[in-house]
Amino acid sequence: MLEVTRGARRWTLTLNRPDKANALTRDMLAAVAETVEAARADGVPVLVLTGAGKVFSAGADLDAARAGLATDPVWERVSGSIAAYPGLTICALNGTCAGGALGMMLACDLRVAVASAKVFYPVVKNGFLPQPSDPARLAALAGLSRAKLILLGGARIDAETALSWGLFDRLVPDAEALGPELDALAAEAEAASPELLGAIKALCGATGKG
Repeated sequence: MLEVTRGARRWTLTLNRPDKANALTRDMLAAVAETVEAARADGVPVLVLTGAGKVFSAGADLDAARAGLATDPVWERVSGSIAAYPGLTICALNGTCAGGALGMMLACDLRVAVASAKVFYPVVKNGFLPQPSDPARLAALAGLSRAKLILLGGARIDAETALSWGLFDRLVPDAEALGPELDALAAEAEAASPELLGAIKALCGATGKG
């Protein structure tokens, strides 16, 4: 349910459960964390996260969430490993990102989305708390009031709004356009060392914050 494409300078992690809108199970989350950690150990400069099908991820599998996944520390392991990654991390949103899946998106350095993508985090509706590090990362990108609008007001944010708020960095018309955009964004980082990239991220104050 996690497909990994390992290139010499870029690894791509694809959430591959399109029949369930890439809803996340504990096994999927653990696989993401383990792969991010392996890429770091291998010194891979660029890491891309994306999804199969028309949705990036609907968030936690609801049955799994009710069975305890909602409070599992694996979420923080995933977002923490992405946020602390020394290379360039890019979230390529092939569609909507919802719920706990925002943790992965927010922890990345850059976010590129298709024009049809939406963002929402229905924690109040579903009766769960957000993952501990997500609200601060959301507020750092979009602002405190907008973070509350999403988390407390249940707002669904379209791609153009997400771009204007700083939640997305680039928009592309469709999934076919994601590849060329990723190539352009990753080109210089792929030619650099993870040490240099990590040092620049530290100077930006981004390491560990997403």
